[in-house]
Amino acid sequence: MIKRVYFDNAATTQVSPEVLSEMTPYFSQIYGNASEPHSWGDEAKKGINQAREQVADVLGAKPSEIFFTSCATESINLAHKGLIEAARGEGRGASEKPHIITTQIEHKAVLETCKHLEKLGLAEVTYLPVDQYGLVSIGDVEKAIKENTVLVSVMYVNNEVGTIEPIVEIGKMIKEVNITRLASRLPCKGLPLLKFHTDATQAIQYMDCNVDTLGVDMLSMTGHKLHAPKGIGALYIRKGMSMVRQQDGGAQELGLRAGTENVPYIVGLGKAIELARSGKWEDRSEKIERLRDKLIAGILKITGTKLTGHSEKRAPHIASFVFEGIEGEAMLLYLSEEGIAVSSGSACTSGSLEPSHVLTAMGIPPEIAHGSVRFSLSKYTTEDEIEYTLKVLPGVVKRIRKMAPKL
Repeated sequence: MIKRVYFDNAATTQVSPEVLSEMTPYFSQIYGNASEPHSWGDEAKKGINQAREQVADVLGAKPSEIFFTSCATESINLAHKGLIEAARGEGRGASEKPHIITTQIEHKAVLETCKHLEKLGLAEVTYLPVDQYGLVSIGDVEKAIKENTVLVSVMYVNNEVGTIEPIVEIGKMIKEVNITRLASRLPCKGLPLLKFHTDATQAIQYMDCNVDTLGVDMLSMTGHKLHAPKGIGALYIRKGMSMVRQQDGGAQELGLRAGTENVPYIVGLGKAIELARSGKWEDRSEKIERLRDKLIAGILKITGTKLTGHSEKRAPHIASFVFEGIEGEAMLLYLSEEGIAVSSGSACTSGSLEPSHVLTAMGIPPEIAHGSVRFSLSKYTTEDEIEYTLKVLPGVVKRIRKMAPKL
């Protein structure tokens, strides 16, 4: 009998029983529209308010600074487009485009949003390089700041290789720049204050996400990475920021995001983030990190394998490798036959296999990047699953390499 092992938790996680139990009454008992002023609506509204407090508590924020969305992608779009539209409305003239600084290894939600703003002529964007470990230089961020820079957007943890970016240090640097800008302001004209956004999707379970500690003004996250369902996310926006909503209609989400609230899923997100950061969450992270390190040590015994990302500045749940002489897509299929689910940095689109933009930005040649495979763990990962994978993997690698054409 083939064992089933799930190592694709950076893509999505199973909904925890506790979360599902918390959500269930909101489908059939507490089903009112939270915007309606009757008792059914009030009950639903209480569930939303509780979830808003649960998310705010983990982020060290005010409940009024938390806005629920459908996912991290929507949160990211709202953060970038909403800020840029507001900056243009307040700016130093429509002819001067607001400037965004980001990195080459961001999630596609950030990169494609920035490209969209560029294409429409609404903003100019600087895409900063990273080193061989996927780390952005704080000095490069500082050097890229211009008079019209309004937004710096750097992810907290890279979703492909797990590298932890220097968010706290960047936040401190931006604070110093803003202090200087405030001090030099003239009565009629001044430089815009920089806003700092981070995509914390892969960090929310395992890293300190207190927004004041990080120094961020906006933080995006999603529920399905931390055992809540797909289809629910959140965006933190620091009080006092100007933001233009991107979805028009009613006055839901404090007027910033129109649309009837997805009450069961909002409740589920609140419960999931409470569970993720309650009790002995540090112990859970240490357990996952220990299992990850055992997996890394075992895989690196296979000839022609290399760990990608930083060896120490790495989130506890992600281990990513490149296997020489192997296509990542082939590895996914063969491991799936053995009951093991992983993911690859390569994406098969339009009949052509494109190497990961993250790995190529790290200087890994495309022909090597094609052999990328990511293993991502969760609180449900067991020692037996690690051992089973390490037993099966060498044989799979050998089979694929044996079938590969000899040049």
